[in-house]
Amino acid sequence: MHKMIGFDVYGTLVDPVDMGQHLQVLIGDKAQEFSQLWHDKKVEYAFRRGLMQKYEDFTVCTQQALQYCLSVFNVTLSNSEQQDLLAKFSQLAAFEDVIPGLALLRDKGHTLAAFSNGPEIAVRTLMANAGVLPLLDNVISVDDLKTYKPNPAVYHHLMTRTQSEPQHCWMVSSNPWDVIGAKAAGLNTAWIQRDSKKVFDPWGMEPDLTVTNLIELSEQLAVIE
Repeated sequence: MHKMIGFDVYGTLVDPVDMGQHLQVLIGDKAQEFSQLWHDKKVEYAFRRGLMQKYEDFTVCTQQALQYCLSVFNVTLSNSEQQDLLAKFSQLAAFEDVIPGLALLRDKGHTLAAFSNGPEIAVRTLMANAGVLPLLDNVISVDDLKTYKPNPAVYHHLMTRTQSEPQHCWMVSSNPWDVIGAKAAGLNTAWIQRDSKKVFDPWGMEPDLTVTNLIELSEQLAVIE
């Protein structure tokens, strides 16, 4: 049975912490630590805005998280340096397994969609630059609903946009909170655990599959079809 598979983007298809290489030039040996905090903070800001029902798109969350990190690390960047840095988010590279893994899934007849907290235009640009867009059937953003994952309405929107039933719809993410959110909304889920040290949240809601990369995901989905 062919499946509709939604893929989280930041952290699943591309590595947002890869921004550390661009930060290195600007802030030196704290670049990786800065990059991780920036990523964590923008996700936190999205959660908070969703709960408060004070939606601004993910670009705003990213900009405000950058301001927070600059204050924490006592770093001063000019407006042009900040804008150049923010522009680098459209140039993140795909993880090594992503393009071959998506190609395998596509060859098996599955429908593939990027499903992101980021605005659709920004995600399309990112996916095109990373060489991923030609392998996708769709790009779907929470911006359509003006709220964020893990709101159940967002996962239901994925099914509505792709005209898929819960039993045939999968959410694939490297973020445990995203997997749990999709599971709670009735979707099938796969957790991408690229780092063996990563721990899944102990909520009593386990992913249907745990794999190390998208190539393994393709193999495991073939087994359970």
